[in-house]
Amino acid sequence: MEKLNIICVDDQREVLSAVVQDLEPLSNWLNIEDCESGEEVLDLMDDLDAEGESIAVIISDHVMPGMTGVELLTEVSRDNRFKETKKVLLTGQATHSDTITAINTAGVSHYFEKPWKAEELVSCVRTLVTSYIFDRGFDYQPYHEELDQNVVFERLR
Repeated sequence: MEKLNIICVDDQREVLSAVVQDLEPLSNWLNIEDCESGEEVLDLMDDLDAEGESIAVIISDHVMPGMTGVELLTEVSRDNRFKETKKVLLTGQATHSDTITAINTAGVSHYFEKPWKAEELVSCVRTLVTSYIFDRGFDYQPYHEELDQNVVFERLR
């Protein structure tokens, strides 16, 4: 069974804590990591990759000091080790052009505006992780009960 990680990044601790808390229903089968900067995410990804762990989803705020969320997700999308990693932009301050850039250059799978709905975020992450498992060719059976059954059905057809 692959060890699957979700990485959440936001420079505001209270927002980051809220995202992690909202994802708690997934913590019985996914490891949820939190970071406060893009640089911290890249270091964590290197460490997890070196340990043979997989990064299924990154959920990033956009407006952060240093490296923006779009810059982070674009950098991740250019790294062949993480080409299957799914990306979510979670922000209240991205412009229309930021959103287009995120989709076109960073391969963002989903965009949420703050405040988000917890059940929609959890559902989105479940769907993205399910796609990630199939995209990577992992055995889905150990996770079967937790996966998005619509995606499983589509992938097995």
